[in-house]
Amino acid sequence: MPLKIIRQDITKIKADAIVNPTNKYMRPGGGTDAAIHKAAGKKLMMECISLGECPEGEARITKGYNLPSKYVIHTAGPVWRDGQCGEKEILESCYRECLNLAAEYKLESIAFPLISSGLYGFPKDSVLKIAIQVIGQFLFENEIDVYIVVFDKTAYQLSEKLFKDVTSYIDDNYVDEHSDCFARTYSMPSVGMAYSCPSPVDCCSVEKKADLDSMLDNLDESFSQMLLRKIDEKGMTDVQCYKKANINRKLFSKIRSDVNYKPSKPTVIAFAVSLELTLEETEEMLKKAGFALSHSNKFDIIIEFFITNGKYDIFEINETLFAFDQSLLGA
Repeated sequence: MPLKIIRQDITKIKADAIVNPTNKYMRPGGGTDAAIHKAAGKKLMMECISLGECPEGEARITKGYNLPSKYVIHTAGPVWRDGQCGEKEILESCYRECLNLAAEYKLESIAFPLISSGLYGFPKDSVLKIAIQVIGQFLFENEIDVYIVVFDKTAYQLSEKLFKDVTSYIDDNYVDEHSDCFARTYSMPSVGMAYSCPSPVDCCSVEKKADLDSMLDNLDESFSQMLLRKIDEKGMTDVQCYKKANINRKLFSKIRSDVNYKPSKPTVIAFAVSLELTLEETEEMLKKAGFALSHSNKFDIIIEFFITNGKYDIFEINETLFAFDQSLLGA
């Protein structure tokens, strides 16, 4: 998955590079900065000193030393004042410059913390939105796996309106679905006893048996076939589709080359979101892969909320899924 939000200690991430939110003097500070220096060892500080200063919004790269990552990319984030002093633009530059360095060094993966959201006081929900926006734009032009690392659940918060809207939609639609076919109990008047259905055949409707060979000779369109057809119908290129779906090129190539490819449910929905399919079309695509949407599943209800409201920003959807502890969309 090109962009993934994870809850983890960034010093333990095995990416090509992790990002260290530092000060312009590149001296160990507090919070994430201190934790990274502690895990990397004293050699990291010595290399930072040799590089001189790093002005706000810029980035510098060093070795990772004792960290699992090969490199550390240091960036000086803005101190939050009132939001009117260029803080947003500086923070955008921080993320952009780190990504540019990753591209320059041909890195395949990079992990970001929520820059300036700790001691520097930048509102956490705003940091996440800015990070997702800048990273999302970068991923449309570049192939790299990006992680946004959130240390704990309190480190960010969805916008109040979105959270309320999604929560309300879940409350209105969430039900405990169950099949009564196998658990129905009947009263037998003649003996006054309870009688449980002995077999599915007796309870459920029985369809006329069809010839198996004939059915196998007339298989419906597969998931892969439907996906490629929809891409053509929407006038999209393959690259536009898989990037909007938060899917990497390698996985898409597998899907394109295998007419019988069996995707995961989040992958199917990711493509449905990328193609901006209606709810009916999304359900059709899910059926091609052997899945369905259910009102007994919060993940499904959240997806339904976004699609029925015509909201197809996959990064916003993933941000919401993460907030509700659900699987993210993509590979």
